[in-house]
Amino acid sequence: MEARILQSSSSCFSSSGSINRHLFSSISPSRNPLSVSFPQKTITTRALSMSTKDDNTESLSYKGSGVDIDAGTELVRRIAKMAPGIGGFGGLFPLGDSFLVAGTDGVGTKLKLAFETGIHHTIGIDLVAMSVNDIVTSGAKPLFFLDYFATSRLDVDLAEKVIKGIVDGCGQSDCALLGGETAEMPDFYAEGEYDLSGFAVGIVKKDSVINGKNIVAGDVLIGLPSSGVHSNGFSLVRKVVARSGLSLKDELPGGSTTLGEALMAPTTIYVKQVLDIISRGGVKGIAHITGGGFTDNIPRVFPDGLGAVIHTDAWELPPLFKWIQQSGRIEDSEMRRTFNLGIGMVLVVSPEAASRILGEAKSGEYVAYRIGEVINGEGVTYY
Repeated sequence: MEARILQSSSSCFSSSGSINRHLFSSISPSRNPLSVSFPQKTITTRALSMSTKDDNTESLSYKGSGVDIDAGTELVRRIAKMAPGIGGFGGLFPLGDSFLVAGTDGVGTKLKLAFETGIHHTIGIDLVAMSVNDIVTSGAKPLFFLDYFATSRLDVDLAEKVIKGIVDGCGQSDCALLGGETAEMPDFYAEGEYDLSGFAVGIVKKDSVINGKNIVAGDVLIGLPSSGVHSNGFSLVRKVVARSGLSLKDELPGGSTTLGEALMAPTTIYVKQVLDIISRGGVKGIAHITGGGFTDNIPRVFPDGLGAVIHTDAWELPPLFKWIQQSGRIEDSEMRRTFNLGIGMVLVVSPEAASRILGEAKSGEYVAYRIGEVINGEGVTYY
C-alpha cells in the first residue's frame, strides 16, 4: 500500500460562529475523545398519499435490498457500551478552547453505478460531502480531509479522475486534502472496480457547540434542498432500476437528464452555506439527512420529550424520487426512512432566525423551505 501525504500550505482555519450539535452525555476538560450520543426515539408517522398500488407487485424495501438499518442501530448501541458517547454525526475531541470534530464515511453502492455509467470524476465529491456535511452539523469548520482508495489493479487514469473529484470536494468545503492511501490488492476486487472511504477533521470553539438543549417546542425546521439521492439508499435504488427495465442511458421520466446522470449527481456540500447561516445566529441544531432519512435523523438533534411535524407539501418531491417510489412500489414510510426526498440538510432554528433565513431565500440568496416545527412529544409526524 502506498501512502499519499501532502504538505498543506494552509490550515484552512477560520472562525465558524456558533451552531448547535446535539445532546452531550457530558463535557469533560480531559483530553479523552468526546462524542455525541443520541437517544433512540419511537417514531410515529401519518399516512401520506405519495404512493399508490394498483397491482400486486411486491413493494421494495431497503432491508429487502440487503441493508438493515435496525441492525446498524443495534451495532451502534453495542459499540456505545465499549466506547460511551459513540453515535453522533461526528466525534468531538477537546483541544484547548476548541473541539476537533472528526467524521468518516464512504459512498456505498453508488460506486456500482459509477462502474456502470463510467462517471468517476464526481464520485470523489460524494466522498468528501458525506464526511464534511456530518461534521458541519456541530458547527465545525472543516480543516483537512484524507482518503483511502483501494483496487485490485491500479488504473492510474481512472484513479486520477476519482482523486480529482476529491480535490473538487475539498475546494467546495474550503479544506485541505492533506493526504491519503492507495491500496493495490490483487484478486480482492473485480477488474475495473475500487472502493473509497474518507476522513474529515474540523474545529469549533467549545462555546459555539450547540448540544440541542436549547431546542423548544415552536422552533422551526428549515430544509435545504438536495441535488438528488446523494450517497445513500443505492442498494434499494439499484433494485428499482433492475425492476423498472430502464437503462441508465434512458431519460429519467419527468426529468431532463438520463437516469444515470440523475442518480450520479454529486452530493451537495453544505459547509459554506450552513456556516454562513450559523454565523448570523439562531441555529439550534442540524441534521444531515442520510441513511435513516427524515424519520431517524431529525429526532437525533432533539432533547427528550420533543418531536417534529413535517409538512410534506412544503416542497415539491423531485421527479427522481417520484420515479423511484412508483417504480419500486415503495411505501411512504420506507421512502422517509431511506431517502432525503429532496431535502439534504435540516436546520432547527428559532422563529426569528426562520424569518430571516426564509427572507434571504425569497430574495434569491439560496433556496430554503420551512418544512415543519418542533412539538411536544416524540418522533416525527407527517402531514
